[in-house]
Amino acid sequence: MHARRLGLKLLAAHLLLGGWALASAQPAAGDWAGHGRYRAANASLPAPASGERRVVFMGDSITEFWSPALAQAFPGKPYVNRGISAQTTPQMLLRFRQDVIELQPAAVVILAGTNDIAGNSGPSSVEMIAGHVRSMTQLARAHGIRVVLCAVLPAAAYYWNPAVQPAATIVALNQRLRELAREGGHRWVDYHAALADERGGLPLKYSEDGVHPNAAGYRVMAPLLEREIEAALKP
Repeated sequence: MHARRLGLKLLAAHLLLGGWALASAQPAAGDWAGHGRYRAANASLPAPASGERRVVFMGDSITEFWSPALAQAFPGKPYVNRGISAQTTPQMLLRFRQDVIELQPAAVVILAGTNDIAGNSGPSSVEMIAGHVRSMTQLARAHGIRVVLCAVLPAAAYYWNPAVQPAATIVALNQRLRELAREGGHRWVDYHAALADERGGLPLKYSEDGVHPNAAGYRVMAPLLEREIEAALKP
């Protein structure tokens, strides 16, 4: 019951942050990529201290909603959350310089693509999504930032766009992203294999809405991610 209550609190925080996908999919006027979301936080963030191995998390609501519990999931780690609810990969690519490169991290964690499949910024093919992710990894590599690439979480349906049946497309996208990780020498985190049910969805024990992890879901994700971050940061 405690995990379920915490999961509901995370979902409530999602709503308060403007993360309800149907509403949040509409960009702020003049700021389609969300450059303003973290502008002040970026300006106040000091450069990494000597020896600090900063890691930036780039993603959508699944990343953003981890923020309240990030310090508990990864105690003592210099991890910076730059997820924005409802975002798609082209939006993330546009803000990648501001919200990742300029923060001087040693590594970046990229978890993206489910909102593209949902059609949040228009129709997208698997190759279009993978191309945007590839561009982010290339930008990171060009600036000496190591990459931890994450599989898109399972989903059997999107509550804000029930016409889409995403399970098979998510599998196809993850196969392409895994190839990108292998080709680029990046670390790979297979959240999908760890969380999916027999329908290719996110089961109730890990999610209240079938898309966003609850506390139990994040507890499964955290050690998988931490292992690959540690591997990415090795000399």
